[in-house]
This record gives sequence, structure tokens and C-alpha cells, in this order.
Amino acid sequence: MRDDQIGEILVQPDQLQRRVRELGQEISRDYEGRNPLLVGVLKGAIFFLADLMREISAPCEVDFMAISSYGSSTASSGVVRILKDLDASIEGRDVLIVEDIVDSGLTLAYLMRNLGARNPASLEVCALLTKPERRKVDLAPRYLGFEIPDRFAIGYGLDHSERYRNLPYVAALEQ
Repeated sequence: MRDDQIGEILVQPDQLQRRVRELGQEISRDYEGRNPLLVGVLKGAIFFLADLMREISAPCEVDFMAISSYGSSTASSGVVRILKDLDASIEGRDVLIVEDIVDSGLTLAYLMRNLGARNPASLEVCALLTKPERRKVDLAPRYLGFEIPDRFAIGYGLDHSERYRNLPYVAALEQ
């Protein structure tokens, strides 16, 4: 895809495939004998979640939440809204939040508090990407794909104004 807004490639397709496979193996080992509920955070995590689920050998289920803190901006507003909640109760369940990117951490911290109040048996996070330079809260995903520099990331599910999700790699947005 030729587009002047697609900048430097931060994570290549083969790197994504390899790391997702490794994460799936690690999650399979950690959740052996259990039935985790993977909670995909829409819309950005959908590509990552689909690929990750195929790499997990433990039986697992999936549900989705839609959270908004960006709107059409490239910076979080700091105001988190749940646009779509889970369909089922998570009480007593092993829950694994699957997130595309942890930026400031404010959205994820909100989500962890919200889901933690619902009494899951366990609550962990698997994030494809993180930008440690931007972190405003102290949290570390249990499972992590890649650390990237402080650039607005697009591709492999991540968007800018609903564009670029279909890129097979993660790139920086040129502004």
C-alpha cells in the first residue's frame, strides 16, 4: 500500500508471526488445565486476538469490549468510556485481556479496575505493543509482544481515524 502517511516499519510481518506464536505457547503452558476467557479490546486487538487464539492449545473462550479514549485524535483524551461491555459474567473465571497497545496505560488501568471489581479468579494482560516512554501509570502486561518507540503506531489492527488496520505490519504514522 503506497501512502505518504505510512512511515517507518516498526515491526515486520515475520516478527509479528514469530512473537504471536511464542506468546501462544507461553499462554498455553500457563493456562494448562484451565479455560481462560480472552477479552479482546475492540477494534484494534482483533487481528492480534485472532492470530493469538490459533496459537493457544488450552481450551479458551472469547468475548469483546469496546473502549474509547482517543476518538479521532492521536493522543488519549484521558476520558475512558465503555462502548460495548462483555456479554457474560467473568466471576470466578480466568480472564486474559488482549490489548493491541499500552500507551499511557490509563485505559488499561481503568479496564483492570473495572474487570477486577467483577471478581474474576485471575486477571492478566497480553499486549502486542507497549510504549514505556509514555506510561503514566505503573502497570506491566504479563505477556508482551514488543516495545516500540514513542511514535503513533498503525497497522495489524491499529488505526488512525479507522484507516491502516489492514497493514500486515506495524508502522509509524507520518504526520
